[in-house]
Amino acid sequence: MSAMQAFDLPGIKHIIAVASGKGGVGKSTVSANLALALKAEGLNVALLDADIYGPSQGLMFGVPEGTRPDVEDELLVPIVAHGIQLMSMGFVAGDRTPAVWRGPMASGALQQLLTQTAWEDVDVLVIDYPPGTGDIQLTIAQRVPMDGAVVVTTPQDIALLDARKAIEMFRKVEVPVIGIVENMSTHVCSNCGHEEAIFGAGGGDRIAREYDVPLLGQLPLSLSIREQSDGGKPPLVSEPEGESSRRFRDIAQAVIANLKAGRASGPTIKMLDD
Repeated sequence: MSAMQAFDLPGIKHIIAVASGKGGVGKSTVSANLALALKAEGLNVALLDADIYGPSQGLMFGVPEGTRPDVEDELLVPIVAHGIQLMSMGFVAGDRTPAVWRGPMASGALQQLLTQTAWEDVDVLVIDYPPGTGDIQLTIAQRVPMDGAVVVTTPQDIALLDARKAIEMFRKVEVPVIGIVENMSTHVCSNCGHEEAIFGAGGGDRIAREYDVPLLGQLPLSLSIREQSDGGKPPLVSEPEGESSRRFRDIAQAVIANLKAGRASGPTIKMLDD
């Protein structure tokens, strides 16, 4: 299969995807807090909510329901929240309006969001990737000049199986995998602070070693992270000096080091033997 021509995206220096092989592993929470952690490291950051069927970044950043982007010179002006430039299908179609589209329609809508937004002086664009490894995910990987991908998983075997599929998809289109984030690594009791690995232990480390990529961080299943994110003020905003924020900043610093190392290669399609 021949390579697709990559989009020309002026105003953006680096692009990274935050992806998962399945839904429900906290990919959007990681995307939001990683974007904020990169900003805390002094970068100009944008976030594209590419989860067409379930956009959630507006909620996580406290954008009032019904907010619509302005249009200037036929380009959408990003919504700015907590210092992050945001664009989401939820801003265009509405948070409660389902996208009842087949793959090509959804891919086309997402491409328009990406290329017809007036991104301004962005050091890093974080793409909150749709879960899975289907047509939409592959089209983005082929057309967007990504520097790399962060794959989010949880410790369970079924989540690790799907994470492997995400890693293999990025490898087939020659997008480097920057590393693995293991979410819900432990459960933190809100009463006593006791941590317990209720979903198993060591899964993120195993898959990182299997694919020779770094384990960027392990995040707890924490009530405060959920409450802060649902309330529109993620941990990096609510508790910038807290333990969760420290872990996200460690992940951001590893991502920045990877970008500085220049490990990325252009996203061209490459067929591999099974």
